Amino acid sequence: MQPELAAAVEYIRQHTAHVPAVGIILGTGLTHLADDIEISTTIPYEQIPHFPVSTVETHTGRLLFGHLAGKPVVAMQGRFHYYEGYSMPQVTFPVRVMKLLGIRVLLISNAAGGLHPDHELSDLMVISDHINLQPDNPLRGPNDTTLGVRFPDMLDAYDQDLRKLAHRVAHEEGFPLQEGVYVSVPGPNLETPAEYRFLRTIGADAVGMSTVPEVIVARHMDLPVLAVSVITDLCAPGKLKKISIAEVLQAARDAEPKLRTLFRRMVGAMT
Repeated sequence: MQPELAAAVEYIRQHTAHVPAVGIILGTGLTHLADDIEISTTIPYEQIPHFPVSTVETHTGRLLFGHLAGKPVVAMQGRFHYYEGYSMPQVTFPVRVMKLLGIRVLLISNAAGGLHPDHELSDLMVISDHINLQPDNPLRGPNDTTLGVRFPDMLDAYDQDLRKLAHRVAHEEGFPLQEGVYVSVPGPNLETPAEYRFLRTIGADAVGMSTVPEVIVARHMDLPVLAVSVITDLCAPGKLKKISIAEVLQAARDAEPKLRTLFRRMVGAMT
C-alpha cells in the first residue's frame, strides 16, 4: 500500500472503530443526506494526513461515520474536482481510503446539466455509462498492484444490480428516475451552446465536472458503484439559458428529498 494511503487509513482508525460497509459521496448542494445519518464520528478533512481540503464554497469538507438505515456508512460531505487545481490522484484519494477502510459499495451523487430534451429541473438520473473528457486519468503512472490491475475493464462501470434496485425504489416511492450517459468535463466554466450540442451529439445525456475519476478508481479497486445525477440546469436546445450558482443550488435542494429517500432505502436494502 502507498505510504500516503497507509497514513490516512491509520489516522482514521485511531479516531474511530467504525467499519463502514457503504461509502457515499455527496455532490454540490446535496449535503443534507448527512441529516439522515446517525453520526458517531466526524473527522474534518484537514486533520487527515495527505487528504485534500475542499475549496468549493458549498462543500463542507468532513468525513462522517455512522449508520444509515441501520447500515454502517462513511459519507464524504464535500468532494474534490480537477478544476480546483488538484491532481487526479488527489481527487480520487478519498475513494481509495474508503475502500481500505472496508466499504463494499460506493454511492455517488452529483449536480449536472441536462442535455437530454426530456430532462426537467431537479430530475434524478441514474448513470448507466460515462464519457471521460477530463484531461488526465487517475490511473496514469506506475500501477500499484496491491490496489488493482494495470488495465481495469470499464464495461460494467455502473453496477447493473444497483441500478435495478434504484429503479425499484423510485417506482415504489412514486417518483420518476431517468437513466443515461454522463460526460465529465474539466470545468469550472459552464459550456457554450456549441459545446452542449457537441456533447449531446457524442451520446451524453448529462454533463458535469466530477464523478468519472472516482468511478475509474473505484472500479480499479473492484468496488461496485451507483451514481446519480441531479439535473440542476437544462442545456438542450430551446431550454438553454444563463444559470447562476444560486439557481443550481436551489434545483439541487428541490431534488434532495428524492435523493435522500433513494439512498436511504438502497442502503437499507443492502446485505
